[in-house]
Amino acid sequence: MNYIRMPQVQDIIRKALREDIGKGDITTTTFILKDKYAKAILLAKEDCVICGLDIADEVFKFQDKNIKFKPHVLDGQKIKKGKIIAHIFGRAQSILTAERVALNFLSLLCGVATKTRAFVDKVKPYKAKILDTRKTIPGLRELEKYAVRIGGGYNHRMRLDEMILIKDNHIKVTRSYQRLPEVTRGYKVEIEVKNLKEFNEVLQLRPDIIMLDNMSIRDIKKAVEIRNQISPSIFHPLPKLEASGGINLNNVRKIAATGVEMISIGPLTHSIESSDISLEVL
Repeated sequence: MNYIRMPQVQDIIRKALREDIGKGDITTTTFILKDKYAKAILLAKEDCVICGLDIADEVFKFQDKNIKFKPHVLDGQKIKKGKIIAHIFGRAQSILTAERVALNFLSLLCGVATKTRAFVDKVKPYKAKILDTRKTIPGLRELEKYAVRIGGGYNHRMRLDEMILIKDNHIKVTRSYQRLPEVTRGYKVEIEVKNLKEFNEVLQLRPDIIMLDNMSIRDIKKAVEIRNQISPSIFHPLPKLEASGGINLNNVRKIAATGVEMISIGPLTHSIESSDISLEVL
């Protein structure tokens, strides 16, 4: 279900409008009469996957609750350059003042969804799920992770309080896995490994997930083979394997073919080229 928590989103929108408008839009209020109405369109200037229509609508509504926002496409829909995304009608001052914030959100989220969809399409028909990470723009995680879901991907943990994920720096501090059984009870556990030696050591602990960080495709395939040789049981199911690090559109299909269940990709949210979308007054 691709729901989004609107209370958090409304807070993000409120802050974005305050940041952009400041004490007031002096250009618009100086040159546009208050009782002047206008009709505008949101236009796709390139092919993209649509995401963020409700967010854009909410931005305009925050500025002026009487603005009419009529979308012509749906979130998740792949559209071509030149497609009219939505019609907007209302007070011209309100539309022009809210324009940039609405476009910033919509362009960013379409960019995330479009990039995610490209990775999702690449790994078909393999079972590997495309996951995001916590490498998000501060304050925009809720929106970016929503866009990943719209693009067909899946969310890794949203926050640090959702699961235990033991990475290399944790191990450098503790120097040992010995305390894992006593401190991780009741939590979903994932452990990061960097080579097959570490993988074999961690495999004995049977965490829920083992992250194969920056490992070669050959070693990832070997790790899958080693894992699959173990007999699962009710009390000790086989760990799922997650490939991570250095993954791009050129190698993701080969990684998916190894048999891993998950592929996490930081650039889904931290290296995004926003989609080109414009607002044009008719």
